[in-house]
Amino acid sequence: MQPSRQRLNPDSWINLIFAAKAARTGGVVRRSVRWVEREVGHARFENEVRRRGFHLVQSGGQYIVICNTGGIRVIC
Repeated sequence: MQPSRQRLNPDSWINLIFAAKAARTGGVVRRSVRWVEREVGHARFENEVRRRGFHLVQSGGQYIVICNTGGIRVIC
């Protein structure tokens, strides 16, 4: 049996995600769509990504946040 995990409030969860080293240094942050929905919801997450000027991509069951404000080009 897994121990139950205390959930963070939505503001704390968002702050934790975007405090990650990858987010702070212009890298990529990946999170499960189900986890995002459970913790803060899609709309809140998308709004936070937009507010920061980052890019959000969904592939399968994952959200990929490109944590820089530069343009992106999808190669294939």
